[in-house]
Amino acid sequence: MQTLVRRPTIDDLALSPGKRARLYRMLYEYGPANGTLLFLPIDQGIEHGPVDFFDNPESIDQDYIFRLAIEGKYSGVACHVGLAEKYFGKYAGKIPLLLKVNGKTNVPSDDDPFSPMTSSVGDAVRLGADAVGYTMYVGSPRQADDLAQLDHVRQECEKYGMPLVVWSYPRGKAIKEKGGQDSLYAVDYAARMACEMGADIVKLNVPKVGENLDKQPKPYNTLNLSEEDAIRKVVKSAGRTLVLISGGSKVDDEDLLHKARLAMDAGVTGLIFGRNLWQRKRDDSLAITSRIHKMLESYSA
Repeated sequence: MQTLVRRPTIDDLALSPGKRARLYRMLYEYGPANGTLLFLPIDQGIEHGPVDFFDNPESIDQDYIFRLAIEGKYSGVACHVGLAEKYFGKYAGKIPLLLKVNGKTNVPSDDDPFSPMTSSVGDAVRLGADAVGYTMYVGSPRQADDLAQLDHVRQECEKYGMPLVVWSYPRGKAIKEKGGQDSLYAVDYAARMACEMGADIVKLNVPKVGENLDKQPKPYNTLNLSEEDAIRKVVKSAGRTLVLISGGSKVDDEDLLHKARLAMDAGVTGLIFGRNLWQRKRDDSLAITSRIHKMLESYSA
């Protein structure tokens, strides 16, 4: 399929040999293996607590997640260091690991969020990871601490040849006052920030269009775009940074496939769907994953 925004490829990125080798594996040897990406994240245990596992009690077992990722032919699993150390060993070499190196609970207010380090890039190397994940809260009052911490992670990723995936999330009271964390203004800013901060891949939420336009700064308050055009806008703002679209909370099969097609048509490189996959029963999850794979086959890069 053709898009108005050209989808960046690995050849567009300025990568060290180590970064290139690891990213190539995820793009062309695992998952869809056609230059697109499909990740299964399981970082919600820290970010949301155990509440997310009630829909499918099997999903609280990390072995279940790794087996699902292998059977479903994912590009990798994203998790924190404790789960990686306790469960990843017997799956190493069978599925890439994306190690999240910072995280926080959702217990405190999100008015001034900050996600402290929970592990290191050195841990990622030791565990055989193919990428490192970092959550950046764009617009938080604690952004000075956040950006300094991210810069240290970026330098370590360069040192070890480790691709850097940034969960770029607008958060904080100032963001709420300017249209909200899922407004086009906020998500577009988050896309640009990830590029500016040196991310190789950025994870974004789909912007909500047509909501709170009057609260967004100019000229966003005049941009009444379609959902696909809004995604296309943030892909362009991300520049030479590969874009992953988040699945968010669980929706039905057709809505999930619609979001996936919309994002791919708009020029994203791939999808990172967690709760929408592992909150389903195993057979249902594998069935919808198979449909996603068939859809991704038409988007080679």
